[in-house]
Amino acid sequence: MKGTHAEVPHSERLLVVVGPSGAGKDTVMTAWRQRATELGKRLHIAQRAITRPAHAGGEAHEALSHEHWQAECDGGAFAMHWRANGLAYGVRMRELQALAAGTVLLNGSRAALPAIRASAPRCRVVQITASAAVLAQRLQARGREDPKAIEHRLARTALVPADFTLANDGSVVESVAALMRWWDAPMS
Repeated sequence: MKGTHAEVPHSERLLVVVGPSGAGKDTVMTAWRQRATELGKRLHIAQRAITRPAHAGGEAHEALSHEHWQAECDGGAFAMHWRANGLAYGVRMRELQALAAGTVLLNGSRAALPAIRASAPRCRVVQITASAAVLAQRLQARGREDPKAIEHRLARTALVPADFTLANDGSVVESVAALMRWWDAPMS
């Protein structure tokens, strides 16, 4: 994460969501935000700038060419950035400004966690995972990767140390309820 900026203010309010492809991170994050809003809580999902076409499926993101992303990165436009799975990811400073008023969810990367923690040392990590069978089914249904790429992604499902790990094999409602219980619990 060359070029990472100074420490992110209020980083204790940053929840970095990680997990293997197909775990349902985007679906769970969106439902979590919706439930939090219903309960009158502020929960912002940081939009990422990604070198992926805008209509490639999955999360709403800012689509950038590799050249544009690199120019933005070199110009210091990102509060944090990383590369994973052949793509480049960046989080603009404005996406983290919501930390001043509430909690921000960031769809991060397991490999980038050390660098993310360097910028946001008090962030908390939420790991979302699912069984290998569920991951394979979701990746196939998503239709973004060929069978060899899916096999490669399934081989990279190692868990990382996290503040909370969610097995997202059940319903989204169950997953969000578990996340809300964890989020509402006092930090130790």
